[in-house]
Amino acid sequence: MRKEDRSAFLRGRGKLKREIAELVKSWPVLRQLDGDPLGLGKSVQSNRSRTLEPRIAEADHVAQSICPFCAVGCAQLVYVKDGAVMQVEGDPASPISRGRLCPKGAATKNMHDGPLREYKVKYRRPYGTEWEELPLEQAMDMIVDRILRTREETWEETTREGNPAKRTMGIANLGGATLDNEENYLIKKLLTSLGVVQVENQARI
Repeated sequence: MRKEDRSAFLRGRGKLKREIAELVKSWPVLRQLDGDPLGLGKSVQSNRSRTLEPRIAEADHVAQSICPFCAVGCAQLVYVKDGAVMQVEGDPASPISRGRLCPKGAATKNMHDGPLREYKVKYRRPYGTEWEELPLEQAMDMIVDRILRTREETWEETTREGNPAKRTMGIANLGGATLDNEENYLIKKLLTSLGVVQVENQARI
């Protein structure tokens, strides 16, 4: 055998030995003998799983927030990358939720940038069958006009017995669970000043 052929043969055999050794070492049963007898750690990792990183590893910064869905007020960690929310998780530092989130809280990112989120006012006229988009200023003016008109038409200065009432029974308000204490306080003040006495909140129901 020529010297060159012998050298190539030895190199090939050495490479084959290394590949066989790597293959044997990759068997989970043998890896368990190397400090992981229950097969709960590194012995069950693949090449891909060993290189996996959490998606939050790429975040630029983390903002602390509160879940807006109900009155519990679970704390959240909002991970941001390039100015956009990339992940929302529970905050372990919260004494209320201790890092846990319900399914709605865990899906908060969809509320922020989900494909079904509406960014414009939708209005369907009486007896209409289609939704139309309105400018926010026009929608706010329509709400104000209807509140003032209804208040004027249904105002009760006194009760049937002649006692002072100064109220309207033609307007009711149902607050949402996403409102915080400060918002609820201001809304209740506004409703009281308008004479609205039928006030309820979804978070209490």
